[in-house]
Amino acid sequence: MRLLLNAIWLICGGFWLAIGYLVAGIICCVLIVTIPFGIAAFRNANFCLWPFGRTLVKRRDSGLGSALGNVLWLVVAGWWLALLHLVTGILQCVTIVGIPLGLANIKLIPVALWPLGQEIAWIDDRLGFTR
Repeated sequence: MRLLLNAIWLICGGFWLAIGYLVAGIICCVLIVTIPFGIAAFRNANFCLWPFGRTLVKRRDSGLGSALGNVLWLVVAGWWLALLHLVTGILQCVTIVGIPLGLANIKLIPVALWPLGQEIAWIDDRLGFTR
């Protein structure tokens, strides 16, 4: 089921959302000081391409630096990426087939707003935990 949802996701919006994150990452990497934001944007682009079967886990070692970085990210790029997720999610919820995709887009809004201090983990249903 995850494979089917991820394939539909990729065709119906995931690719374009990932391009948005890639553009943000490239811009952040060109401005040398914001390279950590670029790395986070590339990580989120990967997550945005194939979101079903993966989840975000808060890193225990993140601290004040991640919090301050997230505020700067929110002002510079996070708000328009979150807006992109919101608009895409609403458009996907118009059809019955697109409702799971639209809900996944809505769940990705916090990722777009605060990307630092989190990591992507695979969900393993057989073992009951993330790896």
